[in-house]
Amino acid sequence: MAELKTAVSRLRRELAAHPAEFPDRGTAEDELAALAEMAGGGTPEIPRLRRSLLLVAGSIGSVSALAAGLAAVRSAVDLFGEQPRH
Repeated sequence: MAELKTAVSRLRRELAAHPAEFPDRGTAEDELAALAEMAGGGTPEIPRLRRSLLLVAGSIGSVSALAAGLAAVRSAVDLFGEQPRH
């Protein structure tokens, strides 16, 4: 949880400081807020973590200045393991 909190916090700060506007910035901010909330409250739902990660990646994936922060969030989400297959 600590690694997820740290990575999400870092990416939120980087996104807030990034000067360029882009169409899905609001989506990225909303999903990072959701990830921060999940990281702060007990055991998160892995499918929801992964969904938020995908939405953030889709929203800011083309902004190279945020690539390292996004990779850190992805690594932190991956620590929770794979989502169970049905």
